[in-house]
Amino acid sequence: MDGIITGVDARLVLDSRGVPTIETDCYVDGILAGRAMVPSGASTGAHEAIELRDNDENMWLGKGVEKAVNNVVEIIQENLVGMPVDEQSEIDSILIEIDGTPNRSHLGANAMLGTSLSCLHAGASTHGLPLWKYIGGLAGGLMPTPMMNILNGGAHAESNVDIQEFMVVPHGFDTFPEALRAGVETYHALKSELKHDGRLGGVGDEGGFAPNLPSNEDGLRYMVRAIESAGYSTDEIGIALDVASTEFFSEDTYQFDSQAIDSEELGEIYGRWIDEYPLLSIEDGFAEDDWRGWSHFESINGKKIQTVGDDLFVTQSERLAQGIESNAANAILVKLNQVGTVTETLETMNLAKQHAMNCVISHRSGETEDTTIADFAVGTRAGQIKTGAPCRSDRVAKYNQLLRISEEVSEFRSPF
Repeated sequence: MDGIITGVDARLVLDSRGVPTIETDCYVDGILAGRAMVPSGASTGAHEAIELRDNDENMWLGKGVEKAVNNVVEIIQENLVGMPVDEQSEIDSILIEIDGTPNRSHLGANAMLGTSLSCLHAGASTHGLPLWKYIGGLAGGLMPTPMMNILNGGAHAESNVDIQEFMVVPHGFDTFPEALRAGVETYHALKSELKHDGRLGGVGDEGGFAPNLPSNEDGLRYMVRAIESAGYSTDEIGIALDVASTEFFSEDTYQFDSQAIDSEELGEIYGRWIDEYPLLSIEDGFAEDDWRGWSHFESINGKKIQTVGDDLFVTQSERLAQGIESNAANAILVKLNQVGTVTETLETMNLAKQHAMNCVISHRSGETEDTTIADFAVGTRAGQIKTGAPCRSDRVAKYNQLLRISEEVSEFRSPF
């Protein structure tokens, strides 16, 4: 095969919430060689790249993606045909140049990412390599520690819980399959504990249970109960939180547990929890532009716990550089659709690694059966992955792909 892009196509497909998203195909030497779907977030940062929607209220409730699909077929395709498919950075540079906006509002981050990912898959296929190996090259793969969102709140659930995600982190195990099994068993144990207390309802967007609770701290108590009920110790399985605090922040005040508090008071609550519970990681503990709150908390607790910026950094190197300068966090959440291309995502991750920051590869709440992030986590040796509860095929697809990859990649080393 010559490895030359001969066509790029796109279509509307549905995500896990029944909302339209985009799927893109890359043809190499006349043959379909790569396909990818683009996820969508609910708790989105203000600084994220723009997801292009049609905004026609008569079609798909305004959520249609015909504009993005047309941009792939009518604009992007003609600029990529004739390109070697394995020149990923050049492909992504062309996409960025065509778009010409700082927030990807012309082509749409969904059109750009779908194309970038389908070309990535096609490149791997053309070289006869598993995607993780194509991404990682000579570095080899590292199986990630799973961060499994088993109790949902915030924008991911219809409950009174402010914190968006309570995650189990099975870190004290020798292999990925063992860690996954421990997380799955804890998920089922949580179901039993909630059922015992009459709090079992449905599940949230990411497959975790979504009970109403007396307080946010009760979520931590249930997590510990589930870990121990499953037969594990809190030395083997810890807890991570995605607070998504921008969702309940306004005018320098956080509405938390029905109280109005400032960032220092919120930080003091987290500090107490760090002392009392097996907390390993707190994501978006403060709002996306509350730089003072982030830096103050990091100065006190940064050596004790992983502090992860999601809405704070939105996978963009400029925001990350600002965070490094102000010592705002010690880890970054990585979501490809926050920036729009594979190359930009890798550049942001490299900047984080240069400053000894951890990287956590993440799904979105509106997901698909696409498993790219599983390979991406392994190939980049990120060490951590967030991809929801072991429930709903949009989440389980990623875990199943990681199980397949673990047959080839044995290295598993927790950052905790």
